[in-house]
Amino acid sequence: MVRLESKQPRKQRNIRRNAPAHLRGKFLSAPLSEELRKQYNTRNTRIVKGDTVKLVRGEASGTEGLVEEIDMGNYRIVVEGVSIPKSDGTEMPRPVDPSNVLITKLNLKDTRRVQKLSEAR
Repeated sequence: MVRLESKQPRKQRNIRRNAPAHLRGKFLSAPLSEELRKQYNTRNTRIVKGDTVKLVRGEASGTEGLVEEIDMGNYRIVVEGVSIPKSDGTEMPRPVDPSNVLITKLNLKDTRRVQKLSEAR
């Protein structure tokens, strides 16, 4: 994980804003559910498109859905079923911070991800 050395919020924001692409993904990690923790012997992992997550904080807490989109620039994810109404009545996807979700089911189509999870065992 990327360490934010400074205690000053302005410097922490600056570090996150100017982080290189290979470190940005580390800010997009979320804790695993209890079953997955025991199975893979790891506490958290990076969120990828296709994972099933459960919101644990916010207005939509308790909602479970697939990750549809990941915004690397703003460190947000879009979860299926989590939306906000616009003034004209249409629904718009609500971006969610990855720290506010719990991964309940992993997308294991990527062989490198499976290999990385098996190394933690």
